[in-house]
Amino acid sequence: MYRNTYVDIDLNNIAYNIKEVISNYKYKYYFGVVKADCYGHGIKCIKTMIESGINYLAVATLDEALEIRELYKDIPILCLGVIPSNYIDLCIKKNITITINSLSYLNDVLKNDCKNLRVHIKINSGMNRLGIKDKTEFDKVYDLILNSDIYLEGIYTHIYNAGNETDTLDQYDLFKSLISDKDLSNLIIHIQASDAITNYHFDLVSGIRLGIIMYGFNSVLKLKSTFKLHSQVVQINKLSKGDKLGYNKDHIALKDEIVGVVCIGYADGVIRKNKNRYVYINGNRYPIIGNICMDMMFVLIDSSVKLYDDVLVLRDNDHINEVSKHLDTIPYEVLCSVGKRVLRVYK
Repeated sequence: MYRNTYVDIDLNNIAYNIKEVISNYKYKYYFGVVKADCYGHGIKCIKTMIESGINYLAVATLDEALEIRELYKDIPILCLGVIPSNYIDLCIKKNITITINSLSYLNDVLKNDCKNLRVHIKINSGMNRLGIKDKTEFDKVYDLILNSDIYLEGIYTHIYNAGNETDTLDQYDLFKSLISDKDLSNLIIHIQASDAITNYHFDLVSGIRLGIIMYGFNSVLKLKSTFKLHSQVVQINKLSKGDKLGYNKDHIALKDEIVGVVCIGYADGVIRKNKNRYVYINGNRYPIIGNICMDMMFVLIDSSVKLYDDVLVLRDNDHINEVSKHLDTIPYEVLCSVGKRVLRVYK
């Protein structure tokens, strides 16, 4: 680490969070959703996840699946996204389970030698992103798979508005209406992701998908924070009233001020909209001022802050929630935005 800007990842807290979910919600399968570099935490977390009870992994892309497969040879991996059908042979070779999202895609897949290919069918129960929502289409997909060399391992859907019980139960009813006349006894049925795990139990379900809940974001369980973004004060400037600061003189001192230059910027994922929100130095809150630069930003400090003091750009989950509201977004985006040039340090 050649600059003191890094993410502190707490593996013990990840383990605690997973075990807390598993101890409270009993299922056969616990999918660890590790797409987007484990929501910005880095794939080194996967070892801890498996040791803590995760017994299936889920990713968004084949690239992610293959990177993880090089490290973990045996654990099953489901790709939630659509893999181009010309890579089916690679999926079979590397034991990557694929998602069937439509009849047309299945027909493309069947142009390949599909022996030993594992698939899950995705149901579109209301989000209208990926999946099948027509009963006739589902029946054709189901029958085609059963009469092919493909191994049907699971069926799933995704809850899009877990905070609304009516929407969620409507989704479940639609999901059931498509699949309930099939033999589900040997299939993995998974519906709930992080937001829905602690709010709903569905009779058909044999697995749940743990995403951001592994990192402590949940309003029901008392979970622990796992992600701290650190940087450092690398210069302290004293401004006089009227002095200008940063690109486009975005900040003009209205009085004498002390400004700390911090070695992190929008190339690291701290986008310019972070201006006017707070960071923590020595336990105290200080606002980001001026236009955030590519590699540096400015913080309005006081005389208690010293050169090379540690700056907590993201302190804990409460702070991440606060930052996400400031940015008019969600914690997922805040975490995933922290770039790969910011080193992850694990403890």
